[in-house]
Amino acid sequence: MSTERLQGRNPVIEALQRRRRAVRLIRLDEGAQPDPKLDRLLALAKEQKVPVERVSRRLLDRLSGGDVHNGVVADAEPLPQHSVNSLLEELEGATDPFLVMVDELSYEHNLGAILRSCLGAGVNGLITPVRRTVSMSPVVARVSMGGVEEVPVVHEGLSSALKRCKKAGLKVVGADMDGRPYHEVDLTGPLLILLGGESKGLTDPLRKRCDEIVSVPLLGGLESLNVSVTAGVLLFERTRQQAVAARAAKG
Repeated sequence: MSTERLQGRNPVIEALQRRRRAVRLIRLDEGAQPDPKLDRLLALAKEQKVPVERVSRRLLDRLSGGDVHNGVVADAEPLPQHSVNSLLEELEGATDPFLVMVDELSYEHNLGAILRSCLGAGVNGLITPVRRTVSMSPVVARVSMGGVEEVPVVHEGLSSALKRCKKAGLKVVGADMDGRPYHEVDLTGPLLILLGGESKGLTDPLRKRCDEIVSVPLLGGLESLNVSVTAGVLLFERTRQQAVAARAAKG
């Protein structure tokens, strides 16, 4: 059975807490001193009967390829794989499904930050292109703070994915500098937020598939925000509008 490597206390704790996949083995720095986070990790491992090996720092450095590991490296089963079709099937009948699509992500920190915002905003899945996105990595897992464990990530062609999402009833709202201010656009209901590439924004073929184009008004002479910041702004505007609509429905 294939395994994936998890590096760092937080990613391992998130995998243990969320139980979306089995953690098979935890390697712990033999010189690690007790602290609340380590106590939590060991308690979860004991509860789930995950073996813990005390090993040298040198071995952890080698296993992590020199990347940050904070004294913990674990082996875990791969996360469940999803397609756009399977994701939409799972969401069939759900109230107001919410997806995010991002074109061309080159920086691991951006992908991790977007996943973290997706987790906090209740996003049901993230769609990225097959070739123009960084892979899931220890950096992505560390920055996402559990987002990689909970938010399904699909790698598919964006044009066909958009077509299927629209057919399933999702409104597609793209983000670009020339759009309407985001707070003037209805972001409630079944929704897909579409973000362009880190350097080029939305391409014309993607824009043509959008029902609305929104922008984040900026001061200070700025033309645009980092894509992960834009994602956070729009995702939590969606949660705000949903909350307002829910309160209004209750009278």
